[in-house]
Amino acid sequence: MLLRELAHARTGDKGDVSNIAVIAYRAEDYYRLQRGLTEDRVRARLCLEPDHPIRRHELPGLKALNFVIEGALAGGVTRSASLDAHGKCLGAWLLGVELED
Repeated sequence: MLLRELAHARTGDKGDVSNIAVIAYRAEDYYRLQRGLTEDRVRARLCLEPDHPIRRHELPGLKALNFVIEGALAGGVTRSASLDAHGKCLGAWLLGVELED
C-alpha cells in the first residue's frame, strides 16, 4: 500500500533544511506509519546520501511524524539552482513510499 493512501504531507524549509510532516488520515493508521516510515526509508526514497542527517519526531497527539532533513535543499532558496528550492515536491515524492501490509 502506498503511503499516500494512509496519509498526507506538508513541507517547509529553513535555509538548507527541509521539514516534512506526514499526517495520518485516520488515527488507527498512525502506528503503521510509525513502524514503516523510518529515517532510512525516507533517506532511500528521497535519494539522499548517508551524510544527510534526518531526525524523526513523533507527534502521537496529531497522528503525525515530522522529518527534519539537513542539507536536503542544495544550499536553500537563495543559493540553489534547483527548480524546487523550497523542497515542496519532497513531501509529494515521499508519499510514493510503499508500506508493507
